[in-house]
Amino acid sequence: MQTVHGGLILSLTDTLGSLAVATKGHYMTGVSTDIGTSFVRPGGKVGDVLHAKAVLTGLGKQLAYTRVDFTNAAGELVAYGYHTKYVGRSSAHDENVKFSEDGERVTEGKDVDVDVD
Repeated sequence: MQTVHGGLILSLTDTLGSLAVATKGHYMTGVSTDIGTSFVRPGGKVGDVLHAKAVLTGLGKQLAYTRVDFTNAAGELVAYGYHTKYVGRSSAHDENVKFSEDGERVTEGKDVDVDVD
């Protein structure tokens, strides 16, 4: 059938969940304590468009919770993932920053300009 493999969806849940934590200024995004994916319908075939949206649903002193929704080109939900991360040690990291309300500027901490080649 050559549909999108579930392992890819789970791997993206891991990566995008970590990036959702990073959007809150965490230099290190912690370690996974729980991760999973539910598959609603086939994710598509080679050449199809698959959209992913990661949201940080909760962030405490010890744990962070994320959800990633995967939709096809028609906007239909094809899968969703959840990711719980232990951030206890990383929440006080010296390299953490705080962002402006719109997320565009670093308001506390060191703003690092990263060149992408």
